[in-house]
Amino acid sequence: MNQAAKSVYPLPVVATSAKPDFMEPGRKPPWLKVKLPGGPAYARLRSVIDEHKLHTVCESAKCPNMGECWGRGTATIMILGDVCTRSCGFCHIKTGRPPILDLDEPRRVAEAAAIMKLRHIVITSVNRDELADGGAGLWAQTIERVRQASPGTTIEVLIPDFCGHWNDLQTVLAAKPDILNHNVETVPSQYHRVRPQAKFKRSLELLSRAKAAGFVTKTGLMLGIGENDAELLATLRELRQSRVDILTLGQYLQPTREHLPIDRWITPEQFQHWKMVGLELGFTVVESGALVRSSYHADEQARIQIENG
Repeated sequence: MNQAAKSVYPLPVVATSAKPDFMEPGRKPPWLKVKLPGGPAYARLRSVIDEHKLHTVCESAKCPNMGECWGRGTATIMILGDVCTRSCGFCHIKTGRPPILDLDEPRRVAEAAAIMKLRHIVITSVNRDELADGGAGLWAQTIERVRQASPGTTIEVLIPDFCGHWNDLQTVLAAKPDILNHNVETVPSQYHRVRPQAKFKRSLELLSRAKAAGFVTKTGLMLGIGENDAELLATLRELRQSRVDILTLGQYLQPTREHLPIDRWITPEQFQHWKMVGLELGFTVVESGALVRSSYHADEQARIQIENG
């Protein structure tokens, strides 16, 4: 790692477009190679998901870790259907007019969690901005049904911003998930490209409100989508000022040619550097690596967070 990269923390960073210690986009570097899905645990989880007619963000978002995570018997369940009302520049989930709300979905998610005997479940959703409550009521029902069906399972929810309607956030919090996750995804300067229908300050307020209510909070960012190091450091500091507990950092991967291009490949050394920065800033857990996604090793993150109070 060069000296410019080393000096990012704790010394102040000079705002610059220079991006040290990275590779120009092109053919994927070797550290991004993954195994194809397979094995008995994968097959069993595939069967449970298909039988209960559930959606997973692993498939919808083309997650590179699907083979590893499903092989460990873990997956991220996606509720409120598989069609999103927003059109984020990075996301592979379908955009359009969602179907009628599936009111039986909470029961099926809970049954699947009980069958798989999960220690930890991650539940996420598409944005449903057309609904009066943004889907918060069904979110709460899903959390409550999973708690009833599988009381030994810790529940992590990766929620949308509910357009800043904080009564809807309170509906979710009242169901008492164990970890409240909401991804800011990128630095503020990139929101017009990456999350055009979202606002960084709104996401920050959501996390702050959840923390003030006593919840463990978590967020994640993609690297290599247009940010520079000075912006990233400033964003991490803002997240810690909002007392976010758990941070995930991963490489942005372009799902199709219609999505935003990759700006740069972040090296393993850079990801390790940012992990150390995050820990020094005070995050309890930092998962940082090219293939890291928000739910990657979420069960281990939850265990560490619980052990550290």
